[in-house]
Formats: sequence, structure tokens, C-alpha cells
Amino acid sequence: MSPVTTPFFIIAGPTAAGKSDVAVAVAERCGGEIVGADAFQVYRGLDLLTAQPTRAQRARVPHYLLSEIPLTQSFDVAQYLRAASLRLAEIHARGRVPIVVGGTGLYLRALTRGLADLPGADADLRARLESQPLGELQRQLTALDPTAAAQLDLQNPRRVIRALEVCLVTGRPFSSFREQWSGPPSGVRGVVLTRERTALLTRIHERTEAMFAAGVVEEVRAAGEVGPTASQTIGLREIRAHLAGQLSRADCIAAIQLATRQYAKRQMTWFRRESALTPIDLGITDPAQLAETLAASIARPPASA
Repeated sequence: MSPVTTPFFIIAGPTAAGKSDVAVAVAERCGGEIVGADAFQVYRGLDLLTAQPTRAQRARVPHYLLSEIPLTQSFDVAQYLRAASLRLAEIHARGRVPIVVGGTGLYLRALTRGLADLPGADADLRARLESQPLGELQRQLTALDPTAAAQLDLQNPRRVIRALEVCLVTGRPFSSFREQWSGPPSGVRGVVLTRERTALLTRIHERTEAMFAAGVVEEVRAAGEVGPTASQTIGLREIRAHLAGQLSRADCIAAIQLATRQYAKRQMTWFRRESALTPIDLGITDPAQLAETLAASIARPPASA
């Protein structure tokens, strides 16, 4: 699958950095519309748990690929690339500015570099892999494809299983299909919004506590059946354990805070490799001035034009 050819601007960054506030302000200033790049915010029914942009933010600027997919439906990077390509082209055709906002690095890389033609899912093989402990899956992947094992999030069973599936079905290392990602993409414009580590951890802790105060436990209780992709949402397993009486509220909050901190660390490791995106520390940058600067930057044609 080819990368997106429609011009767009990226606002990326780790969870809780403050991407949504900045993105909405930028979009208002440059006539932009936002396409999400978050593997879990795309699902409908877990708005609080996935820290989706607020209703007020969505009222100010149109958002797409946000709260669109049923929780029972599987959704992968190839589906995302097809859906996002369509939304970006539609926004551009209306004379508006497409802005991609999110923290799922794999989605962003697919937009800018495309995807190799990987084999489809093998239901029997996947069922066998899903029945195995994560540690055993990690061991197998490391043996078959040490490069992929070093690059992937090994704590994400879905990613590990998919990499193993590709190795076993094709007889080739999963990492060999990513060779097209080895060089920097051309024509990419965007930023990575960061914060100093302690400040980011404080924001993660405060946001988790605010989720609980806003009713995230009831949201999860009402969610009903959840498919294999959405089930990986940070905090879902912990809140269900709390609802089952297996975790106290305080322990549940602490567990989600820990999992979110670990996720943010993995995100920053990924984004440090994205040299085409300019890092900006929100802790030392005035958000209003940043929005003005980014909007003006987007309005200018690329340097190569």
C-alpha cells in the first residue's frame, strides 16, 4: 500500500502531552480539519478511557477517525491507512487543511511511508498463537526475527502475534517487510509535542484521576462486548478487574497510571526516530504563540515547492 499523497501536517506526541488543545487552536487559525491517528480513540464507546478530545473541542473543529469504529470490530494499520487516505483527500478537496493528530507511531509511519503487502490473517494459526503465553510468543519472535523483536512493542500481544504470523506464513522475517521504512520519508511536515519527563508523568497521573472522577468506571461497565483490538486499550483490563472486585479503586488508578507511563516511554522512543518531525517542548513554549507559529508554517508552501 502506497503512502498518502495528499499534503497534510502532523501533530504527534506521547499521551497526555497536550496535543488536542494545540491541534484545535492550530486548525482554527489555518482552516484545518483533524484526522485522528490513535489506535484506540478510533473506537466508539470509551471516550473517557481513551482520552478523546472533548465535545467542546470537537464542536470547534471537525474531527475524523475519532469514535467511529464499534468496540467489537478489529481495526489494523492497513484499515487505518485506507480510511485516513480517504478522509485526508476529502478535506483537501474542500479547500481545507488536513491535520493528522495522534500518538500511534505505526499509523503515522504508514501514512508517510506506506505499507508492504503483507499476507492476510490465518485464523487457525492466529488462534494457536493467541492461546500461548506472551512470554513464549516473545521468545519465538526473538528466535525467528531478532530485528523485529528489537523494534516492536513486545508488551503488545497483538503486535507480537501479527509479526509471528507473518514470519510463519511467509517464511520471511517480519522486519524484512519494513525495509521501505529504513530511510527518511520525503515531503513530511509536522511536529512532535513533548514535555519534560516529570511534567509528563504528573499530567498522566492527574488525567487518570480526572477520568475516574468523570465516571470512567461506569463507562467501562456500560461498554459491553469488546473485540480483540479494542481490548488492548490501556486501563480496560484494570477497570474490569476493579468491577469484579479484584482491584481496589486506588490500586486500579495506580495500575493505569503505571501502564500509561510505560506507554508514553515507548511512544517517545518511537518518535525520537522520526527525524522528519520537529520536537517542541510544551513545557517551555507558550501554546497560543505555538498555535500561531504552526498555523503560519502550514500556510506556507513546503520548501521544496
